[in-house]
Amino acid sequence: MSVSYRQPGVVLTDRAFTVPLDHDDPAGETIELYAREVVASDKADRDLPWLLYLQGGPGFGADRFVGKQAWLGRALDGYRVLLLDQRGTGRSTPATRQTLPLRGGPAEQADYLTRFRADSIVRDCEAIRPRVTGGAPWTVLGQSFGGFCTVAYLSTRPEGLATALITGGLPALDAHADDVYRAAYPRIERKVTAHYARYPEDVERARRIAEHLLAHEVTLPNGYRLTVEAFQSLGIMLGAGDGSHRLHYLLEGAFVRTPAGRELSDAFQEQVQGLLSYAGHPLYALVHEAIYGQDRRPTAWSAERVRAGFERFDAAEALAGDAPLLFTGESVHPWMFECDPALRPLRETAELLAARTDWRPLYDRARLAANDVPAAAAVYHDDMYVDTAHALDTARAIRGLRTWVTDEFEHDGVRAGGPRVLDRLLALARDEV
Repeated sequence: MSVSYRQPGVVLTDRAFTVPLDHDDPAGETIELYAREVVASDKADRDLPWLLYLQGGPGFGADRFVGKQAWLGRALDGYRVLLLDQRGTGRSTPATRQTLPLRGGPAEQADYLTRFRADSIVRDCEAIRPRVTGGAPWTVLGQSFGGFCTVAYLSTRPEGLATALITGGLPALDAHADDVYRAAYPRIERKVTAHYARYPEDVERARRIAEHLLAHEVTLPNGYRLTVEAFQSLGIMLGAGDGSHRLHYLLEGAFVRTPAGRELSDAFQEQVQGLLSYAGHPLYALVHEAIYGQDRRPTAWSAERVRAGFERFDAAEALAGDAPLLFTGESVHPWMFECDPALRPLRETAELLAARTDWRPLYDRARLAANDVPAAAAVYHDDMYVDTAHALDTARAIRGLRTWVTDEFEHDGVRAGGPRVLDRLLALARDEV
């Protein structure tokens, strides 16, 4: 039974759907999906077209907006919006250290999680679309991994789409995870270099923190073991528009004087554990590299292996000389399943996923080359999370897709730019600019 309630300027309705775990076995096991319908209060009784929002990740539920925040206000001018918690996230049969043991042991858990990639998410969308729109195609807005899902949608179920809008989420169609990370590490280094140019005092601050972690075992209040590699992974913040500034504020308050000498402050540790913990989104760590699996090659901890070829990211080497410590970015590593208490019980499951070779193709180049769905994509000029060259190659492969390449925003541009980003994409898709 649907429940509706109000926030400033909007009416919200909770929606629940039952879909097959494996869409190739529609009579088999099912899972539950949750979505939040949003409509402007003054349009609640109107017959409006639908816009489906697919969140980035993988592993994050849809944004929990209050009222008409970010891009949502602009969307509500002309649409009824569905904010979907993709399978395994938010309230959609969540996949966590607490719930996955219901599947059985690590082998059963890994088999289960193979069905949590873009192909299954697209089929979920198509399963619920008739129940939401009455069968009419809808506009899809895909952010980051949600954009990967949107390209998979164009590849496999384009009849369900009225318009495809993508922000920071054009995937490499054929690249292995190794190709993705070989392109990523130089990009991450540029972001770190730009951060240190903005805040030169952070060079020494980062080195002091890393030296402290090499000399001391630090366990955060939530049980997370803070190693140098874990500290370096805070560089993921640099992919957001305000990330450099937030990282600076974090570093400047790292140490306090105590009777026992200089220690990492409680405030610093509290912030760091919130930034590093995967307790709220463990699926991200489990399937992050699997979203690139297509060619019967294992991903095999790609980010960790590729990093070994970029020696400047080696903290010990940097500290032995006078080089700045390089932060890392959006990548998942095996040590995370040892440091993070939310991931430790899932280490063997993650190993099995990293070894799998039976990934099915996610994208269809021939279908994309014949695309007739109006489509537009925002490509951020030096996006830390999605390689610009890969994104533009994919844009050229999708017939009729129009791009807006901009350095005005970082990867979170649809949130930071809000109505302006969505306006631009809608105009491009409608051929109005």
